[in-house]
Amino acid sequence: MPMFLRKIIHWLYVLLMRVSVRFAPPERHQAFAGSGSSRQLSQHIVRTGVNRLLVVTDKPLRELGVVDRAIEPLLESDVDIAYYDGVLPDPTYEQVAEGVAAAKAHGSEAILAIGGGSSIDAAKIIAASATSDDNPQDWVGFGKVKHEVLTLYTIPTTSGTGSEATMGAVISDPVTHEKGVISGGTLLPVAVALDPDLITGLPPHITAATGMDALTHAIEAYIGIWERGTRLRDSRIAVKLIFDNLAAAYRDGSDLEARAGLAMGAYYGGLAINQVNVGNVHAIAHQLGGKYGIPHGLANALVLPHVLEFCHDEAQGRLAELAVLIGAGPQGGDDSQLSHAFVKAVRDLRTEVGIPDHSELIKREDYDYLADLAVAEGSGYPVPRLLDKQSVIAILTHITD
Repeated sequence: MPMFLRKIIHWLYVLLMRVSVRFAPPERHQAFAGSGSSRQLSQHIVRTGVNRLLVVTDKPLRELGVVDRAIEPLLESDVDIAYYDGVLPDPTYEQVAEGVAAAKAHGSEAILAIGGGSSIDAAKIIAASATSDDNPQDWVGFGKVKHEVLTLYTIPTTSGTGSEATMGAVISDPVTHEKGVISGGTLLPVAVALDPDLITGLPPHITAATGMDALTHAIEAYIGIWERGTRLRDSRIAVKLIFDNLAAAYRDGSDLEARAGLAMGAYYGGLAINQVNVGNVHAIAHQLGGKYGIPHGLANALVLPHVLEFCHDEAQGRLAELAVLIGAGPQGGDDSQLSHAFVKAVRDLRTEVGIPDHSELIKREDYDYLADLAVAEGSGYPVPRLLDKQSVIAILTHITD
């Protein structure tokens, strides 16, 4: 399809998104933040009268005692608690089905997700599937979950996906390994706890990858073409917090101040993409995760600087603003120089937290397949410049060699 026709279709698609969100139901969301906030959320759940609660998490967090620490007030209460701890990285519809079976067997009224983005995403679709006989694979897209879902609370134990602040969930097909995004206002958690006490034990490499994931969210929301809500303010807050705290949290995981700042940065990045969605970095990174199992944050980090160079001319003004924000250049400087300085700062931060600039897992024989999927996915995002196959292959070449 000629690029000019793709641009017209893309413009119409973004216009349709703008119109459709006007008719979306109002969102309700509450955040507890700071040391001990998980205890506050647990007390809040008790006070709201929940009687039967399903905790969705993964086995390592239960075995490490993180889950029990997070829900201590609930364990001391009369709330009947059941667990589904079968969530794995890149959760599948099979894991969702297992969680739904656990919720129905228990008669759960609400769900508390504890963990990274995988646990939170799985919990969203479990909450929706527990009150519907529909096949969740039919919900891929926006606004297809229209029924009432189980009340959902979240306690993130990483600072990256921002899923605790979004209405989207990414679920993988166990056969094709392709990732589908299910999104809608009913999937937004009603309350979240951003507790740095639960994140201090996160290994440095996971801190780095999840932090770069959060940075990607903030940047993509900022340079996108959909002007909506508080996305610019939220993105700026997220970018500043992540640049100020990621390296410190990577060097010293016990630094509570850095952990708290990074958690807030990831949260604000989530708020930003919840309003305007993500972009071309995710369009490529999703394919790397689905095909090779590359962790999502790492895939984003690999691709991010190259995508920023790809759309540099279209996003130059916004990138220049971010350069000034993080101190990479002076206010009033040349936009071209500032924007390139920001891209360099992103690369430097990636290097500082130990993330490589290439992956040996990516295979040249898969370039065409990966590029086709990335171009198709990117067409559905409010990006400043549409991907084309040759450009995606060029980016893949950069991160492979």
